[in-house]
Amino acid sequence: MSMAPVDIILIILYFIMSITIALVLRKRAGGSTVDFFLSGRKMPWWLAGTAMVATTFAADTPLAVTELVAKNGIAGNWLWWNMVAGTVLTVFFFARLWRRADILTDVEFIELRYSGPSAAFLRGFKALYLGVFMNIIIMGWVNLAMASVLKIMFGVSDENIFWFIIGAMAITGVYSAVSGLWGVAFTDMVQFFVAMAGCIVLAVKVLDLPEIGGMSGLMAKLPEHVFHFFPTVSMGTSTAAAGVMTLSVSAFIAHIGVQWWSSWYPGNEPGGGGYIAQRMMSAKDERHSLLATLWFAIANYAVRPWPWIIVALASLVLYPDLQYPREGYILAIRDHLPAGFRGFLVAAFLAAYMSTIATHLNWGSSYIINDLYRRFIKKDGDEKHYVLVSRIMTLVLVLLSSVMIRFMGSITGAWEFIIECGAGLGLVLILRWYWWRLNAWSEIVAMVVPILAYGIPRLAARCMNPDVPYEPFVQFPESLFFIAGVTTVAWLVTTFMTKPVENEKLAVFYRRVRPGGPGWKKFSIGERDAGNETMPRLLLNWLIGMIIVYTALFSTGKLLLGAYLQGSLLLAIAAVLFLVMLVRIRKKGEV
Repeated sequence: MSMAPVDIILIILYFIMSITIALVLRKRAGGSTVDFFLSGRKMPWWLAGTAMVATTFAADTPLAVTELVAKNGIAGNWLWWNMVAGTVLTVFFFARLWRRADILTDVEFIELRYSGPSAAFLRGFKALYLGVFMNIIIMGWVNLAMASVLKIMFGVSDENIFWFIIGAMAITGVYSAVSGLWGVAFTDMVQFFVAMAGCIVLAVKVLDLPEIGGMSGLMAKLPEHVFHFFPTVSMGTSTAAAGVMTLSVSAFIAHIGVQWWSSWYPGNEPGGGGYIAQRMMSAKDERHSLLATLWFAIANYAVRPWPWIIVALASLVLYPDLQYPREGYILAIRDHLPAGFRGFLVAAFLAAYMSTIATHLNWGSSYIINDLYRRFIKKDGDEKHYVLVSRIMTLVLVLLSSVMIRFMGSITGAWEFIIECGAGLGLVLILRWYWWRLNAWSEIVAMVVPILAYGIPRLAARCMNPDVPYEPFVQFPESLFFIAGVTTVAWLVTTFMTKPVENEKLAVFYRRVRPGGPGWKKFSIGERDAGNETMPRLLLNWLIGMIIVYTALFSTGKLLLGAYLQGSLLLAIAAVLFLVMLVRIRKKGEV
């Protein structure tokens, strides 16, 4: 695709803007590792929350939504909409606790909560496993998606695509290394609004095409079931016949009742974790931590997806016979936007891509420096030394993740692999805050067993029948019942067979974090549950929060699809419940 001069200028201006933000904020990052990785714990809620949303909006996200819609209609998005429960749980049960813990990374939490050699091992292992191995796989996945965008948009050859990715990674790595989390968060915020504006512009332009004829024309050209918000639940097996998403009862329960609490998934860790925990810990105080996570929950599910869904639906009309339906989103940009708008949309994709990469670089290097290098290798360095090594490690991660694109041929099924290999771990990540009896061995077993439960049957089948493709005896998502069940039994048995953490260590943890609840009754010194809230109030807040997110999500969809009465009613419910929520948490002095 040929780019007009105005398109090139817009893209260049975008890069200049990103680098300028980094240079302006560079002095804020150089004082200490707390400044570099947590912005000095001075980040306001609106910046921390928007940075969370921007990070989860990667270059591949609109393409993945397009593929889900092409396969199963709007209801296909329940493969990630089911995570609302876990995200809202983090808002009310964990956001304040992460800020109260006063630690640099969520991996450091391990030695705040546990003790002994097992805790030290777990901390070092998770620093390497998450900070390097899992991190470069995720960034390689995002790089592969961006490579697909560049190939379709510009016709870049496979031989040259690597160097384009290296260039984008280098720019991102430089501003991440120079400005730390302040620069990453501010560029994330700007990039989020650029990316969302670009997606909204694309949705409006595509709907105005004569081939589409507005929303009414789009709805007339596609089958009615494509616009259903909910999958059909049947007593049979899960299917997608004729584009209708039909889930078996067991599959529906697995998605809605098991996945959100049992499985570790980047950006949706049960109890918070990773870069979500990093943003909560960087907030000014507990109030800002809670509000940031609440804004993230609403924006992530109710604000972001609808421009993608509209373009995805339109692509079914414009490109009905694509072998890879996700390419319809990119083709809509290439074929139906005038000069100027194309450059804007390319900048939007770059913004989505760079916001995700920048966060992963900063977050990954925080693990390597704080939980590996300073903890086990060089314990007596000054803060200037650790900041310098942090910047060097950021650039090392740039190189490692760029090389990964050479070895990753497909991202199909990767999200299922991650969810299955973490099934059962999520409950430990939740309960370690609220039950004193868990120890480091509980978490170690919960990490190892799902990987074995996923891998051993596949390895055995390959050894016995190397020429026959492996077919699991239980398909995803029903496989979660087996893997999460085996993992839960394994870590429970391990917990009661091993010694608990020393009472002195647990008492120190409780006095600092004050998680409350019946699981800490023996350590209670008079504080109310969870610092200010009783468990029943937290549970009610959680329920109200989920209803707010879902009603806001569906009200936006109904209004866009022309169901104005239903949409207005749902929007009114969401608004009233949001006011009720503000009153409830204001009474407890949190807002």
